[in-house]
Amino acid sequence: MHKLFMKSLTSLFSFLAFIAFTSANSYSAEPIRIGVAGPHSGDLASYGLPTVKAAELVVKDINSKGGILGRKIELIVEDDVCKPEVAANTAAKLVSTKVDAVIGHICSGATNAALTIYKGAKIIAISPSATNPPLTQSGDYPNFFRTIASDDAQARLEVDFAVNVLKVKNIAVLHDKGDYGKGLAEFAKKFIEDSGKAKVVLYEGITPGAVDYSAVVQKIKKENAEAVIYGGYHPEASKIVMLMRKKKMSAFFISDDGVKDDTFIKVAGQYAEGVYATGPKDVSMNPLAISATEAHKKAYGSEPGAFFLNAYAAISALLNAIEKAGKTDYDAVSAALRREFTDTPIGKIRFDERGDAAGVGFSMYQVKNGRYEEVK
Repeated sequence: MHKLFMKSLTSLFSFLAFIAFTSANSYSAEPIRIGVAGPHSGDLASYGLPTVKAAELVVKDINSKGGILGRKIELIVEDDVCKPEVAANTAAKLVSTKVDAVIGHICSGATNAALTIYKGAKIIAISPSATNPPLTQSGDYPNFFRTIASDDAQARLEVDFAVNVLKVKNIAVLHDKGDYGKGLAEFAKKFIEDSGKAKVVLYEGITPGAVDYSAVVQKIKKENAEAVIYGGYHPEASKIVMLMRKKKMSAFFISDDGVKDDTFIKVAGQYAEGVYATGPKDVSMNPLAISATEAHKKAYGSEPGAFFLNAYAAISALLNAIEKAGKTDYDAVSAALRREFTDTPIGKIRFDERGDAAGVGFSMYQVKNGRYEEVK
């Protein structure tokens, strides 16, 4: 019995040693390096940090299961502060780090500045939030993909809602002069003029970061605008809305996914009530969305922020494409992204020839009792 026991024990130790050796060597190959780029500090960090957390959750889960192609996934996180000039440096840094692909950037202007660098290095970038139409529609960036619809769809929804639901006739269109905000505003202006049901009584760009927007608010009032459509981000939107409401102006305020963020509500406070903003379609009943949201709550002790589910979809689709391609080669992964479907929190997606995710769209939301609710 003793000899049998010793023989069994020896076999057990040999088996455990084999498992340990296999585990230690399963990641012996170079890791798959994925860059995560966006604003991780500053006023717009609330747009970028949720993408970092989404990537962390997906990668942790996949690495716990042995990684992909026998290789560990490693994240290289870089802050671009949502500024084009910084984003170009961020992109160059990620290229020098030899990343295999990038999740990001977040803001359209920053994305545009980075894409030429990635294109030259044959690196794929997938954004959860960069909505500027030319990023995919111009054909300039075959290396770019996104898991959010473009601004022409967003502007169309805003204008249709203002004209057909709110029944307004006079609309002021404002923007922050950036690629994202101005691009959306240009589409909104065109759609209003094409509608034949309303007119643009004011079209103007504002300066981001200004202390006071009293002048433009006064113009809105002077032109008797019944609604304002604003293209831009929450810091400026909150200031404009607060000024309008303090001056007892009742014009509807309609904005975009750059404003559909809890930070806007926190800053604008009571004045945020009633504000409309477009954002990614509500997928809260999707089982994968529920699972991803619960994973975020468990890991970080809070609700996910802006673009979290779109980012979760982006990293999931990228890693699925790498696995299906059987390598990190640019051409093979690009083809797989367009060919292979991936089950994600925003639905079952693959990308069209331009790089847009098929079937992804926007919904209209309104601030009610301190939170955004989808308008049915």
